[in-house]
Amino acid sequence: MSTMSPLRLFRRVAIAEAVTWALLLVGMFLKYVTETTELGVRIFGMAHGVVFVAYCLTTVVVAVDQRWSAGRALLGLAAAVPPFFTVLFDRYAEKRGALGTAWRLTASEPRGGLDRPVSWLLRNPARGAVAGVIAVVALTGVALLVGPPAS
Repeated sequence: MSTMSPLRLFRRVAIAEAVTWALLLVGMFLKYVTETTELGVRIFGMAHGVVFVAYCLTTVVVAVDQRWSAGRALLGLAAAVPPFFTVLFDRYAEKRGALGTAWRLTASEPRGGLDRPVSWLLRNPARGAVAGVIAVVALTGVALLVGPPAS
């Protein structure tokens, strides 16, 4: 992640979340409007769910590293709910200087709280990436166990 800036990482995940939203909406159109197939909802729904979780985790990591206020972090998380708002939030955050080109916690010491685990993730990019993938898989699994989306 050290070569991937907060701005680049957040933007890529925000765009991926918007793209999977678009694909899910196409799947919903095919299922509910044309009544031709529900395959799009099954495939794109799962893809969107996985990317939604990845976006939320990325938002938390970036928010901690870039020292976002709780309000900005919650706004970033809420942006994942309406279609395409992650891209709008990305633009909003960049314009306000909330998405830097360097990770703060790779150069400065963590102060406690969430700084410590985020610092570890950023200072150990390969392990951090593996931990991120495991977290996405685990949280997606929990979401499916709690209750898969109604079809």
